[in-house]
Amino acid sequence: MIPDDEIASFEAFRDSVSTTVIARLAPSPNGSRKRAVKGRKNEIKPVVKAQTNDDDGDDAGELSDFVEFLAEEMFASLPSDLRSLSYAAIQDDPSLKTKYDIPLDPSLLTTIVDHLPPTTSDSLQTYALIPSPTDLDRFLQPILESYIATTTSPPPEYTPALTATRPAGCEICAREHLPLTYHHLIPRQMHAKAVKRGWHREWELQRVAWLCRACHSYLHRVATNEELARKLYSVELVMERKDVVKWANWVGRVRWKAR
Repeated sequence: MIPDDEIASFEAFRDSVSTTVIARLAPSPNGSRKRAVKGRKNEIKPVVKAQTNDDDGDDAGELSDFVEFLAEEMFASLPSDLRSLSYAAIQDDPSLKTKYDIPLDPSLLTTIVDHLPPTTSDSLQTYALIPSPTDLDRFLQPILESYIATTTSPPPEYTPALTATRPAGCEICAREHLPLTYHHLIPRQMHAKAVKRGWHREWELQRVAWLCRACHSYLHRVATNEELARKLYSVELVMERKDVVKWANWVGRVRWKAR
């Protein structure tokens, strides 16, 4: 059970776990899938079953249970100062910023991994997320670094235009009650080129879409910055892609139960 004063941190951690797990287990655009391997069912909580071509809905629903279980098990084993890490905390105690600087110090990462329960690596192996327990640190590192970056980021300085148009849920998968990130529809790295080439006018460069972390990461995996700037510069254009629609339909079923 997560204490009330750690729920916000847990939700950020679960979001980071979810992004990594979803990226590895989600159906690919061509329809192929990673299949889970058989595990010791009496020793590991059976929350996800092997995927087949006709059980997308069941898989997505069970995946949310698996991520919830996995995230809660790992989060409870994290150091207390990491579970309560925040922008305010590192302002009050600068040593935390040094301790949890990204990339994480390998010795610190090893210490965190060593305190995880054995069932964590068992569960990850069972569902083919890691090949062996020695790979647990490589699986956990991007999760922890994403979590740290999220919790220690300064409060965003939203403009009135951004706050006025912020939706209740992700503009790709429509899931609500998730942390939303703003995706620059014209990536910032392309701003100068976009204006110079006449693709967009300068006043159009700050347009954003509000996306959950999983959809934000997916969009950057399937399209380059130039393709985003030239062809996918609105939510409507993004949602015309069949692979994005397929992704949205699938990930939209991965929802969290109310705590």
